[in-house]
Order: sequence, then C-alpha cells, then structure tokens
Amino acid sequence: MRRRPGIGGLQTAAAARDQYRVLGENVARIRTDLMKEQLSTFRSQLEDFARKHKNDIRKNPAFRSQFHEMCTKVGVDPLASNKGFWAELLGIGDFYYELGVQIVDICLATRPHNGGLINLQELCNLLRRRRKTDREAVSEDDCLRAISKLKVIS
Repeated sequence: MRRRPGIGGLQTAAAARDQYRVLGENVARIRTDLMKEQLSTFRSQLEDFARKHKNDIRKNPAFRSQFHEMCTKVGVDPLASNKGFWAELLGIGDFYYELGVQIVDICLATRPHNGGLINLQELCNLLRRRRKTDREAVSEDDCLRAISKLKVIS
C-alpha cells in the first residue's frame, strides 16, 4: 500500500483500522456464539450419557473412574458440590462424602496400630469389608477422590 501524504492518508489509515476492528469484533462474536452452541450441545449429550449410564456409574468403580476422567478432561467436575446438578443426577456427591467419613473412621480406629496412616490397598480392603452389604463397590480411585474431598475440611 502506498503512503499518501497529508490528512487524506491519515484518514484512509484510520478508516482501514476501523474496518479491521469491526471485522475482528464480528469474527470474535461469531466464534463466541459458535463455542457457546457447541458447549451447550456437549453438556446436553453428557447429561444424556450420565442419565443413560447412571447405574453403571454408581455400581462399577472402573466405569465411574473413566467417567470422572472424561469429565475432568473437558473441565466438568461432577463432584464439585453435593447440591449441584450432577449430584442430583447421579447421586455420587453423597457417595464420596459418605466414603470420606468411613475412611476417617477407619483411620481413627487403626490409629493405635499405625498412627492413623494406612496403606491405600489396606484401606480399600477394610472399606470393602465394612461396606460388604452396600451395593456400590469401592476402588482405589474412589478412595483417592473421597480423600481429596476431605482436604476441604482440613
């Protein structure tokens, strides 16, 4: 582009900058709208998936772990609150808080023997024995998630 001398050149450059700014704002708005639409679609599909596989998520520790991993990768935390949408849909918020309380009970009960520090595998075995009548199995991943929820109160 040739530079034009004087006020005409300045006005042309200012007009070009304004056009680029308007075009950039339009592109940003279109991208934002498209992203909002994609997130809305993804959220609804994730909710449908969770409804469809609710029982598997609650009963199968491996499937539950994979579901949490998938949610974490996309920035959704179904354990963020026990009063949120995911807790109502899946009922897993209470599951982890309940599991956390049982973990604390076990650590307190074994405190005279080990000072309250226990191996994760041993903890899972004690939890399984304690929860043998419950319908939900417990994995090491479940124990770690429940312990991470306990960090809030420490």
